[in-house]
Amino acid sequence: MAMNNHDTPPVAFAGVQFHSLRGRSVLVTGGASGIGADIVRAFAGQGCQVGFLDRDTAAGEALAASLPQVHFRACDVTDVPAMQAALAALQVAIGGVDVLVNNVAHDERHSIESVTPAYFDERVAINLRPHFFATQAVLSSMRARGGGAIVNMGSASWKIKGSGYAVYATCKSSMLGFTRVLARELGPDNIRVNCVVPGWVMTERQRALWLDEAGERAMDQNHCIPGRIVGQDIAHMVLFLAADTARMVTAAEFVVDAGWS
Repeated sequence: MAMNNHDTPPVAFAGVQFHSLRGRSVLVTGGASGIGADIVRAFAGQGCQVGFLDRDTAAGEALAASLPQVHFRACDVTDVPAMQAALAALQVAIGGVDVLVNNVAHDERHSIESVTPAYFDERVAINLRPHFFATQAVLSSMRARGGGAIVNMGSASWKIKGSGYAVYATCKSSMLGFTRVLARELGPDNIRVNCVVPGWVMTERQRALWLDEAGERAMDQNHCIPGRIVGQDIAHMVLFLAADTARMVTAAEFVVDAGWS
């Protein structure tokens, strides 16, 4: 059957195995839906003990119930003490932390003129602050285990000079600086820190809220590779960076955007 420009070719994601990940303990923030859910599924498929948090209780519980060795805690990450408590409970459930994926984010659209100090702080409280405090929460466990891997999720939105989400893009651009500083500070503890930068990933939310004919044309024109990016493409990169195959990779940025940026 012929494939048009909007189709994504099938990829055997389930067949990829990183054997060093089996039995590892993994925490994911914002894991109930979208890219986060694909990351949770990917680690579960590697035989990991996975803990994830999200504010969407129904979706989180449903995902956890569908997968082996997966634990969920409902949490609003803008409440730092609540997030710290949820992460502590998840660490007990999965037996410590080998891998942290700082995934939580929300790309709500806004104009520059409409942003108030309160709104700015709210966006930072979702798209930047949780990454710092989640990292802080896992360090003692990683150090006790002799090392670990942290993956920060960035976004290609600022690289392609996207508009309509200035505060979101600002927070996401900071992920690279955060990654590089952490890599230097935590490297002596054998903790690797890297940044994954997704392009426009065709999650249900993106298709429902933002994708239109202009967006389809933009992807057709700017992707070097035909097709569409899906959550498993991002999860694959995260798996690689978490596994021992990337044991000497740190302070680096990995862009998964089909060549757009």
